[in-house]
Amino acid sequence: MTTLDSELLDRLEALRTKYAASGQSLIDFLDGLLEADYITYWDYIRLDSLLSLQQPRTPHHDEPIFIMYHQITELYFKLVLHELDAAVAAPMPGTADWTPAHTEALTEHVRRCTRYFGALENSFAVMTDGMNREQFLRFRMALIPASGFQSGQYRMIEMALARLNELVHLDVRADYADVHDPLTLLDKIYWRGGATIAATGEKTLTLKQFESKYAKEFAERAVAFSGQTVSDRARILVDQGGMTDELRHALRELDAQVNVRWPMQHLKTAGRYLAKQPSDTRATGGTNWPKYLPPKFQLRIAFPFLWTDAEREAWGTSN
Repeated sequence: MTTLDSELLDRLEALRTKYAASGQSLIDFLDGLLEADYITYWDYIRLDSLLSLQQPRTPHHDEPIFIMYHQITELYFKLVLHELDAAVAAPMPGTADWTPAHTEALTEHVRRCTRYFGALENSFAVMTDGMNREQFLRFRMALIPASGFQSGQYRMIEMALARLNELVHLDVRADYADVHDPLTLLDKIYWRGGATIAATGEKTLTLKQFESKYAKEFAERAVAFSGQTVSDRARILVDQGGMTDELRHALRELDAQVNVRWPMQHLKTAGRYLAKQPSDTRATGGTNWPKYLPPKFQLRIAFPFLWTDAEREAWGTSN
């Protein structure tokens, strides 16, 4: 009992010190603890609220599958951003504050992101094989002009990983290779071309909605991430000889996961449900998915300096 009493007294003293800064005594906080109810699993994760978030727009049985998988996807994206925001907020390599521990932390952040994307890729059969095609083609019409194109979190993930120069539309990317103004680069970002009308260049309603919702936040992140992205950090480590084999492998895996395997899963599913002869069914957002989704057409590579010329030229073709 002496050991237990001593440990208990140490904890009480630590609590007294912690709560002294609030201007109230430890007794007040202990009284509050006595009055508080026990936490439950369902309250802690807000289960009732979570399960109430599925609001189908049609009576089709398979629409809730479509809704819930996209909600799960966005939760995984939030986990990815949780890691990337921490990575981008850390000291920059080459500065006095950077230590080997920061390299290890960056490696772990990257591995976690790959794990989250891997979980999504491995579970995509929920969408690819798990819905009735006839039902999908009917309930999807009630979703116009909403589109997975409008995932703001996915765009933020791209912006945290890659320099904006590497996200400029491929047709003009070479012209902007040496441009450093983040807002200029953001204006030329590749995904804008995925939701414009090819014949006129006019923005679709999907793109107009998307920009109205996220333009301010994207601009703020573009400025904040300029020179700070995971790619910027990796490049410094390569140039200064600080790139470890573990981090190099982790970065390449994440690049392939985000920019090849994940869009290829989308392409596979779109082909399953939307492709038909003699033409392809239009996407709900008006996006030209056969040309927008294939990685080889966009050549989005977050860390191009970690891949050989041959690997970059073959980007996305092995799938």
